[in-house]
Amino acid sequence: MKKVLILGAGMVAGPPVKYLLENGFQVIVASRTKSKAIKHIGDHPNGIAKEFDITKASKEELDELVKECDLAVSLLPYIYHVQVAKSCIKFKKHMVTTSYVSPEMKALDQEAKDAGITILNEIGVDPGIDHMSAKKIIDDVHEKGGKILSFKSYCGGLPAPDAVTTPWKYKLSWSPRGVILAGRNPAKYQEDGKIVDILGEDLFDNYYPYPVEGLEDDYEAYPNRDSTPYIDIYEIPETKTMFRGTLRNTGWCRALKKVADSGYMDIEELELPAGFTYAQLTNKLLGKPLDADSKQEFMKKFNLVAEDDIIHRFEWMGLFGNEEVPSTKISPLDALCYLWEKNLQYSPSERDMLIMVHEFEYELPEGKERHISTMVDLGIKDGPTSMSRTVGLPCAIGVRMILEGKITDKGVLIPVQKHIYEPVLKELEELNIGFTERIEKI
Repeated sequence: MKKVLILGAGMVAGPPVKYLLENGFQVIVASRTKSKAIKHIGDHPNGIAKEFDITKASKEELDELVKECDLAVSLLPYIYHVQVAKSCIKFKKHMVTTSYVSPEMKALDQEAKDAGITILNEIGVDPGIDHMSAKKIIDDVHEKGGKILSFKSYCGGLPAPDAVTTPWKYKLSWSPRGVILAGRNPAKYQEDGKIVDILGEDLFDNYYPYPVEGLEDDYEAYPNRDSTPYIDIYEIPETKTMFRGTLRNTGWCRALKKVADSGYMDIEELELPAGFTYAQLTNKLLGKPLDADSKQEFMKKFNLVAEDDIIHRFEWMGLFGNEEVPSTKISPLDALCYLWEKNLQYSPSERDMLIMVHEFEYELPEGKERHISTMVDLGIKDGPTSMSRTVGLPCAIGVRMILEGKITDKGVLIPVQKHIYEPVLKELEELNIGFTERIEKI
């Protein structure tokens, strides 16, 4: 029986653990909180839970876990993936992650090839399903003798429409720190042949309304990181437009802009006295007297009226209130994360939703077409979230394919080759994760 080590038992671990156990693998779940690992495994005889904290563990402790498995899945924060990869290379064990390939991970490509192992990354939802579903259409167009003129892709993990019950119109289906940190990223894309660069501090000024077919709620889109490498990754040098964007409910970008402008995205730790409140922290970040009315100071600073949706969001979150900041040594970003973690949770009966839309314009020998590919996936009521299924199941399928010898490529990979994406997408459809297609002549 092949052994799979899963490092991390967080919000997306449940579906891949269940899938791998049901497909005949032994699964060792190693987590800082052993009870979380036990919860995912249940009473399955092939499941093993171990306590393991990557932030405190020695290199030797990680090595001990890795050398006993056939493949390691890192669901840890991305900053630890390279550490895991080096251990996998050392013991010639395969590895899978759902995260973007970092420059440090990419630099391990030759070492992984020399070790004869596969390190498959970006096989979650975004990145993951986005790559695979887009490449399927691109390859089909190319096989028909066509060329891509424009490609725009959008993705968002959101509350289902009936779960939009907070002023923020958002709830957490993955790490709050990850959500907020993503708002610090600069962005870059190509539009009609011209490169557009956006600084991190200007990210939330660059958004526009984006209606989603089949959904009544209002959404907005903004750029996601650097889109331009995907011109080469997707093998579409002919395209004039390449844009990858994030979807959120309307009002998100205005609010997150003020989160950033007020200093709540800063990652440098502050030394605070005991009993320091969020109202005082807001004043401190704004450079105002600590005993001032933080709501009034905020409105004056940003020229907002009390009725503004931004004020309502900040007040509801407690950023003008008397709740004490949870630590005397904390960054503004982590202070905000604490409130998000507290206030933006799903209730047991609520569902999340994953939206992904690809917009293609391409030219075939017989003429031009517009192709809209849309996935709207809802979490299962009283069951796994959509985020956990759409991230975790592609990952688990990739694990199975590697261990069954269906993926034999060596080195650092992402799933853009047909022999990888076709079977993964096919199995996802069987698991009710798929797209609807609309094609029109232009």
